[in-house]
Amino acid sequence: MISVIVPAHNEEAWLPATLDSIRAAADHVRAQSGVGVETIVVDHDSTDGTAVVGRDSGATVIHEPVRSIGRARNTGARHASGEVLVFVDADVHIPRILLEVIHETMRDPQCLGGGVDTEHHPRRRVVRLHLQAWRVLAAVIPLVQGATQFCRRSAFHEVGGYPEDVWMGEDTDFYRELRRLARKTGGRVRLIRTPRVRPSSRRFDEWPLWKTLVWTNPLFIALFRRWRAAWAGWYSSPVR
Repeated sequence: MISVIVPAHNEEAWLPATLDSIRAAADHVRAQSGVGVETIVVDHDSTDGTAVVGRDSGATVIHEPVRSIGRARNTGARHASGEVLVFVDADVHIPRILLEVIHETMRDPQCLGGGVDTEHHPRRRVVRLHLQAWRVLAAVIPLVQGATQFCRRSAFHEVGGYPEDVWMGEDTDFYRELRRLARKTGGRVRLIRTPRVRPSSRRFDEWPLWKTLVWTNPLFIALFRRWRAAWAGWYSSPVR
């Protein structure tokens, strides 16, 4: 069983497309490998129709009143029944074959989990170049952001889940802990480079360039990741 966990705060507009892509991927892996898939939407204190969208799609909807993206991911994991947990952001389109690829990847008993490469399509060329530079940096460090991450349930509990006291970078922290656990136990983590997932580029398209450069700057993230007010424009009132 694969559990797909989708944290969502006021994502009524974007969530339907994400859930449609998850449903198509679930149908594919079920037909190819007989693997069951459950989808859990964690309604992260929304004030719009996010919960209704989730229920109408056939997903299990869990309400999480405490604002923390890490807490929302962890809440979904606590309610999941699958042995493989897949975390997908609410504005991300996943390819039809992705869950099948994750299933095949996790058939290796040494693989604890990993992440999926992203494919952004912002309108402005300078932003595309900026995000490409981020991809190069991520490959060198290495780090994998949380547009889509996956792991074994046992590994999730071993590393303690996602940190709940930060507003940015909880995904890279989680991936780093998975890598640390893999080194300790002789396991491995895997970055799936093909197929890639496609997150929304709404912030990069609508924000002024200076704001994009500041909010994605590693130094800014390191200094202010625990300060909620600094991320109001990212989580509390994102571009719709």
